[in-house]
Amino acid sequence: MNIILGIDPGSRLTGYGVVRQNGSKFEYVASGCIRLNTADFLPERLLDIFNGVSEIIAQTQPTIFAIEQVFMARNPDSALKLGQARGAAIVAAKNAGLEVYEYSARQVKQSVVGTGAADKAQVQHMVRTLLKLPANPQADAADALAVALCHGHTQQSLISLAGQARKTVRGRLR
Repeated sequence: MNIILGIDPGSRLTGYGVVRQNGSKFEYVASGCIRLNTADFLPERLLDIFNGVSEIIAQTQPTIFAIEQVFMARNPDSALKLGQARGAAIVAAKNAGLEVYEYSARQVKQSVVGTGAADKAQVQHMVRTLLKLPANPQADAADALAVALCHGHTQQSLISLAGQARKTVRGRLR
């Protein structure tokens, strides 16, 4: 059984989502947002992300950390700030001894919704459905839960492929 912490990084709002995975089944544990004071200078916000993620790790005791990769937006300055926010979250995870896995936004949407071009509302709906939640989670928290689900689905697929490869190799050896 794995407890997966998913992070949707941002320099103003960082979403987090925690799910428990047992085989192909997922159970909701927690989700929310680390809200950053935009009046603070970036170094203070990065410290808040580090401290917030560290606190979530201490409270939920995840075994795996998954985070969304930076995508190149129209504004290079925004992409740099996003990269720094990711870095603060990743350092918190590594500081806690967690393995870090990264997924593109397209991979996350493909895994959870079935199309890499899904919008936020579709992601929220599928996260709600997959985790049997009573309501749609807040958008950034839903994105973070989707990152966690993406990791779980990816690992299940790799395990399945490894099992099929072993069967094929055994079949050839006979």
